[in-house]
Order: sequence, then structure tokens, then C-alpha cells
Amino acid sequence: MKIVGGWSEDPLWAHVYDWMVEHPVAGGAAFRAGLGSPLRLLHEATYELGILPAGTRVLDVPCGGGVGLRGVRPGQGLDYLAVDVSEAMLRRTREAAHARGGGDQVTAVRADVRALPYPDGHVDRVLTLTGLHCFPDPAAAVAEMARVLRPGGVLTGSTVLEEAGPRWWPMRVGGRLGGILGPGVTAAQVRDLLAAHGMVDVDLQVTGALGYVRARRDDAPGQPR
Repeated sequence: MKIVGGWSEDPLWAHVYDWMVEHPVAGGAAFRAGLGSPLRLLHEATYELGILPAGTRVLDVPCGGGVGLRGVRPGQGLDYLAVDVSEAMLRRTREAAHARGGGDQVTAVRADVRALPYPDGHVDRVLTLTGLHCFPDPAAAVAEMARVLRPGGVLTGSTVLEEAGPRWWPMRVGGRLGGILGPGVTAAQVRDLLAAHGMVDVDLQVTGALGYVRARRDDAPGQPR
């Protein structure tokens, strides 16, 4: 673990983030102080996975330290594809999966979100928690996530938004200097990118520095990919 460095270096921030998510009281207070958003919304996004039926194929990208797995039930029968560019993050996801009793449902794959190793329409659900602002090319990331999502499938996630006020300017600048944040996106860009790649019913909730998004892959024929 390094205090600074990109995601391949297993940066300190990744451990702080996971600690906040796993400690709703102290971590929740730190999460709200740092991002101006209730941790409850992130938890709700993961808990939604727990009601998916057996056989559902979920893509979690970037999986990070495996925080999305807190919503997965042992024996649920999901096909959970945990994807990250960092082997350190994948190792921590594997550990989290086994600790939660869901290791048999999780396949950890090292891949770049700009070139996902799956065919069109391969997954039923995409989860991308606090990830879009980390990607070096958000437009390419959205295009790939939409491509591999089946018609009618749902994408949920969250991202730091570029129009967040001056309170969060040091976070964005420091994150870029430290190699853990990419160019970022605005709320309007999130909506436009999703629409451009066949995503409909886009719901974007802004809370503090974060935007929580939910959208559905259009099941009409002839939609752009």
C-alpha cells in the first residue's frame, strides 16, 4: 500500500474508502464530511443486488476492494464479474468475496473498461460505484458498459461530478495529481453519454459532490451501441 500512486499501487485512499463503506457510523460521518453525501445511498445501490434472481450476470466495474459485494447473498447464484485494471484491487475483491461467503459466485478479471472482454449484451446488470471519475476516458467507458449490457438491462452507479462546488476542488486536483482521478464528468455529460449509447429512463440524483445514476438499456431494435 502506498500513500500516493495510481490504482496499480494500491493507494491509501482505496483502503480509506473501503473502511468508510464498511463502518456506517464513523465511516458514514467521514463519507458525508468528505463528499457531502449520505453513505446510505451507496449501501442501497449494493443492497439492490441482493434481490436479483439466480443466474443473473452482474458486471461490477471498477470493482475496487469489493464494496459492491456487500449486497450479494451467499448461495444467491449470481454470475458476478468483478473487473478492475488493478491486480491489487482484484486481490482484495477476491478476499472480500470469500469473507462474505460468496466466493463461488465471483469471477475476478483484470481488464480495461475501455476494452471489456465480453460480447455485446453479455450481462444483465452493470454496477459502477464511484468509478466513472477514475477512468481516463469516461466516454469510452460508458460506451463499453452500454455495449455489454443486454437490452432491457440496468446500469446503476455513482460518480464525482465536475460541477461540484469549490469545497471539492482540492479533492479533484489532488486526486489527479495522485493518479487516482481521471478527467471527470458533469451531470449533463453523464446523461448525454448514456443517451448516446442506447440508455433510456436515465435518473440522476445529485447529492453533494456525487451523482447517483440509474438507466436502462433500450430494448428497441436499431439502437446505437
